[in-house]
Amino acid sequence: MSLLSVKNLEKSYVTKTMLGKTQEHKVLKQVSFELESNQILGIVGESGCGKSTLAKVLTRLESFSAGEIKFDGKDLRSLDSKEFPHLIQMVFQDPYQSLNPRKKAWEIIADPVLVTENISRSEAKKRALAMMEKVGLLTETSERYPHQFSGGQRQRLGIARALMLRPKLLILDEPVSALDVSIQAQVLNLLLKLQKEFQLSMIFISHDLSVVKHISDKTLVLYFGEIVEIGPSAEVFNKPQHSYTQKLLDSAP
Repeated sequence: MSLLSVKNLEKSYVTKTMLGKTQEHKVLKQVSFELESNQILGIVGESGCGKSTLAKVLTRLESFSAGEIKFDGKDLRSLDSKEFPHLIQMVFQDPYQSLNPRKKAWEIIADPVLVTENISRSEAKKRALAMMEKVGLLTETSERYPHQFSGGQRQRLGIARALMLRPKLLILDEPVSALDVSIQAQVLNLLLKLQKEFQLSMIFISHDLSVVKHISDKTLVLYFGEIVEIGPSAEVFNKPQHSYTQKLLDSAP
């Protein structure tokens, strides 16, 4: 049984025109795919193709209009709100925007366990410091605030926070797009190391094909909300079946 099963997923937004009429915009259309345990799925496509919307739907930040999502055989919508954070976590594109500027590094990382588990602040801090080491952050920096870290370090803070509840699935929405190329490589290699250590499944969303090729086992290509190609990454990148995939490859630097 797949860890994550998505069938005929649709997401629409309804907007009002100047004349008061309503218009429906379909952002995701009949999206179907499966993700196995310990597998990394890369999702690629141009801006506006529905990648981030799909991530928000999978993390229940937004509802979906039609279709079915099952996690470990259970309907995603039926999962208990206390259980859900222990199953799926997300790392956002802009690490600075997603971190509380008023909290110290260890507090940001410890937040998930302080909210969901009945433990003391001292125990939570101990676990946060251990996680800082796992993501390559010096524990001496635990009392610093987000603005005192570099972009790459802030993204490591976000990754550390997401892993505190030991989720089964980590969804990463453009996690390295705001970083320098040299820092991107460090973060990607860190993610591969953590994936093996924590036996994680990952959904890695990016517009950068070279990044997805490097990290993913399987690649899904989205075009205006529809899947136009999906398969093992080596096949998708070396023998693309769809003209849009070929155009993406041709336009990649």
